[in-house]
Amino acid sequence: MIRFEDVTKRYPDGTTAVDGLSFEVSEGELVTLVGPSGCGKTTTMMMVNRLTEPTSGRILLGGEDVAAVDPVRLRRRIGYVIQQVGLFPHRTVLDNTATVPALIGWKKARARARAAELLDLVGLDPATYGQRYPEQLSGGQRQRVGVARALAADPPVLLMDEPFGAVDPVVRVQLQDEFLRMQAAVRKTVLMVTHDIEEAVRMGDRIAVYGQGRIEQFDTPGAVLGSPATPYVASFVGADRGLKRLSVTEIEPGDLEQPPVARLDEPAGRAAAELRAQGARWAVVLDHGGELHGWVGIDDLGTDGPVGSHAHRMNAWVPVGAPLKQAFGVMLQHDAGWVAVLDGARFLGVLTPAKLHEALRRSVDADALGVPRDEVRFDSVADA
Repeated sequence: MIRFEDVTKRYPDGTTAVDGLSFEVSEGELVTLVGPSGCGKTTTMMMVNRLTEPTSGRILLGGEDVAAVDPVRLRRRIGYVIQQVGLFPHRTVLDNTATVPALIGWKKARARARAAELLDLVGLDPATYGQRYPEQLSGGQRQRVGVARALAADPPVLLMDEPFGAVDPVVRVQLQDEFLRMQAAVRKTVLMVTHDIEEAVRMGDRIAVYGQGRIEQFDTPGAVLGSPATPYVASFVGADRGLKRLSVTEIEPGDLEQPPVARLDEPAGRAAAELRAQGARWAVVLDHGGELHGWVGIDDLGTDGPVGSHAHRMNAWVPVGAPLKQAFGVMLQHDAGWVAVLDGARFLGVLTPAKLHEALRRSVDADALGVPRDEVRFDSVADA
């Protein structure tokens, strides 16, 4: 969808902002541009909508050279979100959101209906917020309106320049979550500038790590964290890149252990005898459909009643496909030695600290070897 072909931007004073950039962003992909201030990230993005003109090279949008397109017409095809939001203070939230559709000739009713739809999509009830003015919104709410406005004319491409940088850390995470949820639904092609490697890893399908005017590595978040291409990239992503990688490594069924199981309606005495025979001190409690109902310790089981009457609630659980970081956080939150992993309500197994470490190692090795995780073999702590 977006292709840079040997693009350079050099200013009259001799400063080279970007030098020989060549990369491609696929349709529906979210690519984050990350690096220190002054490295050329924003210049790269602004050349896509011709707010800055390249000195040499070509930028193609949907196969069309942007230099051959009228700049105003080009910009109306591209959504643009900036940190400062840039809402019109004298216009209501609904009218702000409908700005671009109105500019390109949509009828008022259609433009306002589209604006209401987008406000709802970004989590702002149009009936509540539509007639408010920007000064009546919080910073996070204004940022949501900025995203809605950028999407209002249904552009195929969205450019985002530090879009969540002006809000506090808690709201920032909420906005990131909201945008990722929305992106899963609308699948826009997105270039997003950030200086924060945590945000780049969390948001991007792929990451372009900038040095001075050049891309040092362009790859998936897992590959950038697991196999930095240069010492510069290793230094930029940090010595704790292994911890950062926890946030982009998903839990897979092959990562799990299978603990002892007791059935919900099984007699407690029989379940206790089976646990003793296995040398086990506890079991997960499932119904006959495989859905999780809790856990039970051998000391909880008397001789009376079914297992379900002795079971404890299971608080330490995560869905399959969740990042390892989420599982690690749940372990710490509940002071648990393992977490249950579910597919819906169906129990798949448990993730232990040893298995979590093994999953992380497999993920790093799989990226390095270019093979699926389940094909990686090594001696693990769990096997020792």
